[in-house]
Amino acid sequence: MQETGGQEARGEEAVDVRRAWRDSIGVVVATSTYGVSFGALAVASGLGVWQTCVLSLVMFTGGSQFAFAGIIGAGGLAAAPSAIASAALLGVRNIAYGMRMSPVIGRGASRRLSAAHFTIDESTAVSLARFTARGRTIGFWATGVGIYLGWNLSTLVGALLGDVLGDPRAYGFDAAAAAAFLALLWPRLRSRQPIAVGVAAAVVATAATPVLMPGVPVLVAALVAIVVGWGNWLGRNTPEEPS
Repeated sequence: MQETGGQEARGEEAVDVRRAWRDSIGVVVATSTYGVSFGALAVASGLGVWQTCVLSLVMFTGGSQFAFAGIIGAGGLAAAPSAIASAALLGVRNIAYGMRMSPVIGRGASRRLSAAHFTIDESTAVSLARFTARGRTIGFWATGVGIYLGWNLSTLVGALLGDVLGDPRAYGFDAAAAAAFLALLWPRLRSRQPIAVGVAAAVVATAATPVLMPGVPVLVAALVAIVVGWGNWLGRNTPEEPS
């Protein structure tokens, strides 16, 4: 009986590992292609090819990179403090990912240090979708490393082809990042409280955009979201799950 149970466990692990590889490859291909738009937009915003590539190599978090390049493009060097602050604000979520992925990554300073750069939305999502330890580990590393290589390569391609493509906004590339964040946000709007947070932040950002320096409205909207969310003004309107 024990031998049969062990064979079943190994079979389930093998299936989980195959699915981890399959999901990783699919996410790597899709996300890496998205890097072309960043490369083109960054060059159109006034950054050089080498500056664009350095951003992808060092920063490596799509949302923060789009925010930085977009704000610099709109406000020039004078908007650099706002661009840095906005990029950092968007990157804070990776701290939470790191805490959640700590058991998957395991112990060891060198292992954790190398994993920090690959702890992003996609690697976390693919890893946590698996149910075996090996599947989660493969999902994390295969997705994180694969996207890092693909993203940087596609960033270079987009930066080099920026002049050939013309204005990236004509293709709607400038809306890609906003659409991606909206897709992440939409499933969470299931009760009054998150809807109130989203609406309050959106109204403040819209009102502040014409009068404040580029990048600042995002920071102000974030503060409003924190105040509304922390205060829990509308309270919970969904029943508590049994413990």
